[in-house]
Amino acid sequence: MLPTLIMIGAAIAAFVSVLALSLPLLARDRLSNRLKAVAARRQELSVQQRAALAQGRRKAPPRRRLALMRAVVDRLKLQDLLEARELKARLAQAGWRGQSAPLTFIFARVALPVVLLAFGLVYATTVFAHLPLANRAFILVGAMAAGAYLPSLLLTNAVQKRQASIARAFPDALDLMVICVDAGLSVEATLGRVVEELGPESPELAEEFGLAAAELAFLGDRRHAWENLAERTGLASVRSLSTTLLQSEKYGTPVSQALKVLAQENRESRMSEAEKKAAALPAKLTVPMIVFFLPVLFLVIAGPAAIQVSGVMK
Repeated sequence: MLPTLIMIGAAIAAFVSVLALSLPLLARDRLSNRLKAVAARRQELSVQQRAALAQGRRKAPPRRRLALMRAVVDRLKLQDLLEARELKARLAQAGWRGQSAPLTFIFARVALPVVLLAFGLVYATTVFAHLPLANRAFILVGAMAAGAYLPSLLLTNAVQKRQASIARAFPDALDLMVICVDAGLSVEATLGRVVEELGPESPELAEEFGLAAAELAFLGDRRHAWENLAERTGLASVRSLSTTLLQSEKYGTPVSQALKVLAQENRESRMSEAEKKAAALPAKLTVPMIVFFLPVLFLVIAGPAAIQVSGVMK
């Protein structure tokens, strides 16, 4: 019995010795594998960044076109419009943040009425040549008016679509932020997680939160980052989030509790908005029911009686 116990003890001691000697080697292997994975991920992100920059260069307007637009704007002395803060904020809300975006918009507002006037003049002298002079003049005035208002309408439409997309995904983003902050993540890491999770669903909101995270990391004053986020979106809910986080950082209140209160208020606001739409539904359905349903209903109800009366009369 004693020799057996000695053999078992020796075997265990040998196994523990081999394990103790191999653990540092395994740890180094794990560390090297992680370093290799980080390097590979860094190289992959570098390739993606270069591809994105190359795509941005391809999408950017040629310099010759920009020079032409700049010459027209300078000739008409519209430089003040290019530096207008309201125009830049509006373009940012539409997602048009390129350096040439204000120049392109101002040039479109100047050139589009002239282009549509030229097309209207061609049509008025060829296709609509048989119309009276007053009608052709009305066509020309309408073409110029359409060219003058079309850029503003397109900008407003782009802003509304972007704000609708952000507002639709914002409650989910708030709930995800509450979960991340409760898990112990910082605000910057929370924004990065929201960008990662909500990117496929709402690229607009992911873009805004990504820019906010970058500004929080690089700007000296964090207040400017939150104010820029609220200004870029133009939504009251996002402005409330910026104000809440600013106050939380200023007065030291718990971020998690502030986000929970804000998420609850946002949820109640969405519910009240849904109740308003449901309450307005009967009034909106009145005209379609009168126009489309009631004539068919009267026909079904009074049709057989009318057929019977006509048969009796014959």
